[in-house]
Amino acid sequence: MSGAERPGADPRARLHLGEGACADALAGALERCEASGAAARIWAGDHTLWKPAPDEIANRLGWLRSPAAMRPELPRIRGFVEEVRRDGLRQVLLLGMGGSSLAPELFTATFGAADGYPRVAVLDSTDPAAVRAAAERCPPETTLYVVSTKSGGTVETLSFFKYFHALAAARLGAPRAGARFAAVTDPGSSLEEMARRIGARAVFLNDPDVGGRFSALTLFGLVPAALDGVDLDSLLDRADAMSRRCGPGTLGGGNPGVLLGAFAGGMALAGRDKLTLVCSRPLTAFGAWAEQLVAESTGKEGRGIIPIDGEIVVPGRRFGPDRAFVFLLLDGDDSLEAGIASLAGDGHPVLVLRLADPLDLGGEFFRWEFATAVAGHLLGVNPFDQPDVESAKKEARAALAAYRERGELPAAGREVAGEEAAAEIARLLATAKPGDYVALQAFVDPAGAAAALQGLAEALRERSGLAVTVGSGPRFLHSTGQLHKGGAPGGIFLQLVSDNPDDLAIPDDFGSAAGSMGFGVLKCAQSIGDLRALAGAGRRVARVRLGSEGPGVAAGIGALARAVRART
Repeated sequence: MSGAERPGADPRARLHLGEGACADALAGALERCEASGAAARIWAGDHTLWKPAPDEIANRLGWLRSPAAMRPELPRIRGFVEEVRRDGLRQVLLLGMGGSSLAPELFTATFGAADGYPRVAVLDSTDPAAVRAAAERCPPETTLYVVSTKSGGTVETLSFFKYFHALAAARLGAPRAGARFAAVTDPGSSLEEMARRIGARAVFLNDPDVGGRFSALTLFGLVPAALDGVDLDSLLDRADAMSRRCGPGTLGGGNPGVLLGAFAGGMALAGRDKLTLVCSRPLTAFGAWAEQLVAESTGKEGRGIIPIDGEIVVPGRRFGPDRAFVFLLLDGDDSLEAGIASLAGDGHPVLVLRLADPLDLGGEFFRWEFATAVAGHLLGVNPFDQPDVESAKKEARAALAAYRERGELPAAGREVAGEEAAAEIARLLATAKPGDYVALQAFVDPAGAAAALQGLAEALRERSGLAVTVGSGPRFLHSTGQLHKGGAPGGIFLQLVSDNPDDLAIPDDFGSAAGSMGFGVLKCAQSIGDLRALAGAGRRVARVRLGSEGPGVAAGIGALARAVRART
């Protein structure tokens, strides 16, 4: 492979590799994929491509069938959507976490609501202010609540379910409350039983052989997309076309999924493990979906690909030699070409993927899922399990048990604030080695702090030269949390927490508004659990106290950014 710029065998892809190490890394990865028969073995469901035993592999390959398997479900989905429209429900609030919320969030951010269709919003934060704001925006009189969880036991999602059911029962009366709910889950889950018990409007049972982060093209993604008015036939047509292009007989760079997987995996093995995704503005939300898919699938056994979402790429900006870039661009969008040329000129590997229009996301879902399976093979990990997620959950459960017993959460350990926080951050950054990264973990109201967090991330990038990720807690626990504990030990973790003096009770059960704990307690317990799990894994971590929730949190983050710039 030679030349500074070349088209991929995929006519919609363009590669900038230059001569030398990056070109050799991709060529070597493609040769490994051909020698192992990776594409054919993925389609054959051969678990030995990843691990000797079939556990958490043989029953996690249903996503390969999703573009075709979902066709028979479309009439029922459409009938459900028409019933919702006919009943005058103007809003939909999806209650979920991780794989159950990221694809719906992508659909609503990219397509919005078609004329005559309800507006879909997503709640995946347990911050009391976020829950309260969602309840105000989406009252039960005009809202359908879609409860979405594969396992049926996700604590955040079930807490949302109980809270909004109590709200609907109080406003509409218990007999009418159930019709304001629909559920998407796996057969036999506890959510299925609860939804039927309250008389939910509909219960959609998904293929259990599809993992949450691979579920965009299943009922978990398609039901919310249909409520937005997205053209599901066209979306699945694009997915089906991509699945054929990724077929078992298509080898090497001519297979779009193999090419992307070899690029991501090959560059990671060559030390360029910070996969930086840059999208055309209408596709911006794709980054968060891909972040979970890549991070949770590959970040284990002390290795992994670290996705970087939301990075601003401008000509002349300098990035470290640990970067690889993927641009996802709509046809006609040339606004990022100068940035691409600048990166290529600096010797960074760049893969440019072109989409005809947003409905091509159907194909991208499949391409990235297939590529992730390929990358897992190259890295020698099982891309379908998440063995290190449980450590934080276990610690959070212990913290909640202590709260129920004593009425207060256990101490988190050392916390820093103000100037002491800036000094602690400077100390941690001084331990950084080339190839490390910084992870901001913000257990705050995401709506009120988003801009300030990006400012802090930028300050950390400027002063450290490291890649910086931003995660909202507890959402990131279902996304990048696996990578943080199971991936390479190069992370520096800054956990930002706030007080919630005006907590919001989580009902203890359906039919009751009383609760023994609030969303703020749950959020705090999860932050403590993750802190302890990170420390137990030997990670460098600091817990920064910002004060009480509200405008002061954004101001506190801004002050921290200024202190970082001044001190580091």
